[in-house]
Amino acid sequence: MKPAGNIIPQVSHNELQAMAYSDPLTGLGNRYRLRDKVRLLAAERAQDPAPFTICIANLDGFKPINDLFGAEAGDEILCQVAHRLKACIPDGATVTRHDGDEFAFVLPLIFERQGAERIGQMIRDVLSAPYDLGDRNVRLSASFGFAVYPFAGEEFEELLKSAETALYRSKRRGRGQITVYSREIAQEMKRATQLEQALRNAVIADAVDVHFQPIVRIHDGAVVGFEALARWMDPDIGSVSPAVFVPLAEERGFIDALSETLLRKAAEAALSWPRELFLSFNLSSAQLMDPGTTDTILSTLARVGLDPRRLELEITETAVMTSADTASRIIADLRNHGVRISLDDFGTGQSSLGRLRDFTFDKVKIDRAFISQITTDRASEHIVKAIIAMCDGLNLAVVAEGIEQKADADKLKQLGCGMGQGYYYGRPVDGPATLRYLHDHFREFMSIERSENR
Repeated sequence: MKPAGNIIPQVSHNELQAMAYSDPLTGLGNRYRLRDKVRLLAAERAQDPAPFTICIANLDGFKPINDLFGAEAGDEILCQVAHRLKACIPDGATVTRHDGDEFAFVLPLIFERQGAERIGQMIRDVLSAPYDLGDRNVRLSASFGFAVYPFAGEEFEELLKSAETALYRSKRRGRGQITVYSREIAQEMKRATQLEQALRNAVIADAVDVHFQPIVRIHDGAVVGFEALARWMDPDIGSVSPAVFVPLAEERGFIDALSETLLRKAAEAALSWPRELFLSFNLSSAQLMDPGTTDTILSTLARVGLDPRRLELEITETAVMTSADTASRIIADLRNHGVRISLDDFGTGQSSLGRLRDFTFDKVKIDRAFISQITTDRASEHIVKAIIAMCDGLNLAVVAEGIEQKADADKLKQLGCGMGQGYYYGRPVDGPATLRYLHDHFREFMSIERSENR
């Protein structure tokens, strides 16, 4: 007789089938359950193809929370999400855990775009309430992609691909977005994919360039540094704006490779400038969520041979708040190595004053929206004046962005603004043109050149 401990429990066919179709963490159905539900519903409506809708929802910002608080906390959030979704979906609907932090829905009674958008808004509101992790609460948003049968596809795989395309467009537009698939959206996403591949090839070929725009001391116009700005000219597409390709690299997950290439090129160019000039370089929100950012930046500077004290990193309030705890550690580590940190686009965030209290910055850049109206709008003038006075009290340097007219520069000089940047002082130009600019505008540079030529 075999010992009781060796008895293998018998599992019925129905139990095995239930296990194969269930997500073990949340208890929801899985991808196989979703597939069978969609195929069954499509078969039922094959003779009279009445529409129905599927949806994929993705939790925005889940990965940083999972990384910060651990997998156990992440699993707890996923279980709470599943509980909320089961409670709020309409009668007859099905919710499944699709993959990781994605959930999927089959909505038999949603027939068109407006209905999909309405239920997306309802589910989004349900998921936006705080999640209880015991010693803390966290908030999340969710993005949605809807596909309506049969217009977005008659087979399961095609319908699912359409929902994923719609979800991807939502993620590109920001957090908490809702998109219902259409042919126009499919074309838009196809163009984005083609652009992505061209950009990846350009990064590999080292074909994305850096231009430099001078930052000057306003009271005498002396150059104090340059901001590095990405430029891309594709042989087939033509000139592509950094406002297009930088977010694309961030969304598609290769912003690190692009940024490292650009920083290397910018640092190499800065080596040929007078040593007192600084290099200003922009960091993305994705880099402020990556704990490896500090090492990447410092190792790039070390390989090039640029003193970290000559580097100034520009970050936006939105980027800082995407993952505040990780960003705070990155900022502190970089400052400990001599890198200075500048808060860019100041005045446009929802709580910029709070950021100045919570984070340690060296400089503030006043957004061009205020500077462009400083001589014509009294409110803009007073806002700029107040920012300058506040930064003076906090011992923060100030740069006014977007100076295009002499009148703007004169007004800022009158208000006591320390530094300025804009077309009035110089447009962004490539490395060789930057050296020519220095030859014309920087006395010490000319004296260095003369001594080297003797």
